[in-house]
Amino acid sequence: MLDVTHIEYTPQTSPLLAGEFAIHGAVAADSVDQYVAGHYGHPIQEQRALANGQAVVDLSHYGIVTVTGPERLSWLHTLTSQQLQGMASPLNTEALFLDLRGRIEIATKVHDDGETTYLLTEPTMNATLVDWLTRMQFAARVEVTDRTGQLALLGATAPVPGLDMPVWIDPWPGVTPGGYAYTEDPDDHPAIHEDYAWRLYILEVDNLVDTVKQLPENFCVAGTMASEALRIAAGRPRQLFDTDERSIAHELDWLRTAVHLEKGCYKGQETVARVHNLGHPPRRLVGLMIDGSVHGLPEVGADIIVRPENDDEEAMTSARSIGTLKSVAMHHEMGAIGTAIIRRNTKPDAALIIRETPPENSEDDVKPSFTAAAQEILTSPDAGKVVGRVQGLTDLRRR
Repeated sequence: MLDVTHIEYTPQTSPLLAGEFAIHGAVAADSVDQYVAGHYGHPIQEQRALANGQAVVDLSHYGIVTVTGPERLSWLHTLTSQQLQGMASPLNTEALFLDLRGRIEIATKVHDDGETTYLLTEPTMNATLVDWLTRMQFAARVEVTDRTGQLALLGATAPVPGLDMPVWIDPWPGVTPGGYAYTEDPDDHPAIHEDYAWRLYILEVDNLVDTVKQLPENFCVAGTMASEALRIAAGRPRQLFDTDERSIAHELDWLRTAVHLEKGCYKGQETVARVHNLGHPPRRLVGLMIDGSVHGLPEVGADIIVRPENDDEEAMTSARSIGTLKSVAMHHEMGAIGTAIIRRNTKPDAALIIRETPPENSEDDVKPSFTAAAQEILTSPDAGKVVGRVQGLTDLRRR
């Protein structure tokens, strides 16, 4: 079976960020979100409005692939980690395309309205997905179309009055049929405490500007700094941010919403079943409460180390890394927060340090900087090894 070939793709810059219809004060986001606004001049106010259900976020740079035809769901069922065959519409779920070793290749948000299946991907991933699906089409009665650049997404935390269009509703942090929670208690999750809710409206790009102009008077447009802060606070994994080339779904507690453990015959299934039933994921996702006394936010990609008892700088400099800082944001209530992937067997009560090391080619003799962080358990250290379990995650259960 062919492996996914990654294809470079550059999204279009949003008309709300640059050009004739750009919103005053728009500042481009970072990383793969650079094609839309990170904020429009008031990041904290925008975040509060979004949290209160009174804002939308321009995500027109996301990938959107549609699949039509009578066999679309049964065909996608054979290719992904999710149960899609025989499911009623409207359908809102997630599905992962895995490699032969069970590592995450493409994560998709799936919406089906009864005639069309919308596969929503991270920015830049749509071309890779279309190439893969086209090669796997064979005689299936389906039609795959890349609608990126033709369709756009608007994110919101609650229904937006006046928007009548297809909408994907995030199942997170619920445990969908066939899924499994890797938290100590499926009902005790940061997303539940934060009342996390998320939806993506799917509309024509040509209607994006007019749709934003016609929002209710008490609504505003928020940047990705707002949506990212709410996502991170909810421990919600995101591909290209919380994943790398080695990531498997178990490490991110993604079995909740993106994997059906009772279906078979898809690429990577053997790893999914083996780690879940007999082994443990080698790493785990944690939330971070970051020391707010330090100016600015630490850089994504920084090392995570266990904090030495005496806070000795030499010991912190030479300490072995146990993981990597993956996402970081400034939350309007909690302050500096983040997510990291760390070694599974790191003690849950261990205090952590974010170690930022200057580039090797730095002209100045700059020492590493250290920022304290407390970990919030997202994926339990006891995750996995469900068969024959006699102790550990007694509250873990399938829904």
